[in-house]
Amino acid sequence: MKDIIILLKPRIWSFKGKGFLKNNESRPFKLLLFGTIGVLFWGGIFAVSLRVLGYFKNIEDLGDILAYKLLSMVLLIFLSILIFSSILTSLSKLYISRDLPLVHSMPVSSYKILIARWIESTVDSSWMVVVYTIPVFISYGIVYRAGPFFYGNIVFTLLSLSIIASGISVILVMIAVIVIPASRIRSIFIFIGLFFFMVLFFAFRFIRPERLVDPEIFATVLVYLKALKTPSPPYLPSTWAFDSMKAVLSGQFAEWLFHMALSLSFVGVMVFMVIIIADAMYFKGLSKTRTAPVRLFKFRGSGSILLRFLSRPVRAFAVKEIRTFFRDQTQWSQLFLIGALVVIYIYNFNALPLEKAPIKTVYLQNLLSFLNMALAGFVLIAVTARFAYPAVSTESEAFWLVKSAPIPLKNYLWIKFFIYFFPLLVLTEILIVATNILLNVTPFMMALSTVNILLMVPGVVSMGIGFGAAYPDFKSENPAQTVTSFGGLLFMMVCAGYIGAVILIESGPVYNIFMAGIRERALTVLEWIWIIGSFALAFIISILAIVLPMRFGEKKLSKLLI
Repeated sequence: MKDIIILLKPRIWSFKGKGFLKNNESRPFKLLLFGTIGVLFWGGIFAVSLRVLGYFKNIEDLGDILAYKLLSMVLLIFLSILIFSSILTSLSKLYISRDLPLVHSMPVSSYKILIARWIESTVDSSWMVVVYTIPVFISYGIVYRAGPFFYGNIVFTLLSLSIIASGISVILVMIAVIVIPASRIRSIFIFIGLFFFMVLFFAFRFIRPERLVDPEIFATVLVYLKALKTPSPPYLPSTWAFDSMKAVLSGQFAEWLFHMALSLSFVGVMVFMVIIIADAMYFKGLSKTRTAPVRLFKFRGSGSILLRFLSRPVRAFAVKEIRTFFRDQTQWSQLFLIGALVVIYIYNFNALPLEKAPIKTVYLQNLLSFLNMALAGFVLIAVTARFAYPAVSTESEAFWLVKSAPIPLKNYLWIKFFIYFFPLLVLTEILIVATNILLNVTPFMMALSTVNILLMVPGVVSMGIGFGAAYPDFKSENPAQTVTSFGGLLFMMVCAGYIGAVILIESGPVYNIFMAGIRERALTVLEWIWIIGSFALAFIISILAIVLPMRFGEKKLSKLLI
């Protein structure tokens, strides 16, 4: 046990040392910003959970059934997310982490190293899920007026589920790495995860849950109620957790003791199994991983033929960017997920029951088209945050080569801008045009939407590249995680404010133009001045959104010492 504590000390010291770093004046502001957003999000989950459970509680007979079924689903989803997260975290901590050669050179048994890494993996993969699931369980305690015993049971339940999920993941990873190297397993697992996510997403969406508000299908409620009473599989750890919580809420102490003892005993079994399997298999899998190539598929294209019009230094950087993107399976594999989300996004508009709305169809169609610009903008922000924002950080510790290259940083950033600008422009225009066709909007709304997106895309991409250059993380093992940093949060907040400002500025003039067309009247001179001034202001904001972030990123990046 002493060796394991020593192995965990660097991680503990890293948290202590963050408060004593020099040039850390912005740390209180960052903590305040992240803390405020976290508290608001936590409070939102709590408020929604309390409202839903309170509504269920007021329904006679059916309310408790729905509440308990919801609790069972929450625990099952909680366990599934923990297992998925733990597999990725375990692969990184146990087999891909850069400091593993140094750690394994120490006079410590390999299974002790795995246990220390397993503890780190459990904490890293579960803390956020636990924190944002607690308000749901607290809501149950308040609505059902449970005593302090229930809240203590929440701690034991979440702790046991986290350890069980992490233990299952570590065992699966150790067994799989013996057959396939960890670097390839990660790519395969990402593909499998994306595939199942798309299947579940399509299946759920094509069920068309919005039909539940249609009185014509209420006859199926009896079938639904019968399904609600179906018991959960007794072999799942989430079922034991659910039964223990239900027993506490019902005041059945003996039943709670049995299910809690079942969960805790399985935790002991998982610890015992992890130690045995680690002693027999861990180091063999690690040795195999260190000698295996990382890439699952080879990428041979470069696009250099299409870039002949560029100068040789610029073309070299552009080709490098394209090759780097497609050589990383975690990057280009997510294109499949984005494609699936695009299909779902367009299908949602096709499924809208506009003919049943109490508002006039022509008015509603164009209103949805205008609001759709904001929705497409938020989709654009999410995709930009995933691909364009980490673009500078992907250079990692080799960024010194970029600074020593015969090309200005300004050109380097603009190369990255154009690499991501054209694909994102095509993606967002497809979303807007396809949904507008399904909504059957007026030619004016179609033209306005396409032009607005044409101006928004370069602004958002510029913010992604600019803020990514201003707040890079060259030491991160996964540059995609940089979007969760202070710079990533600032980028998303500024982008949301930019899109919201453009939509707000144009809302008044667009409404006047649309209503004038419906009422068949001419616009007044003052209305024309307002319209021209509003669109001009939106255009100026879009230009500033392109220029200022790139200058900001260049200025901050040029001062960075590598």
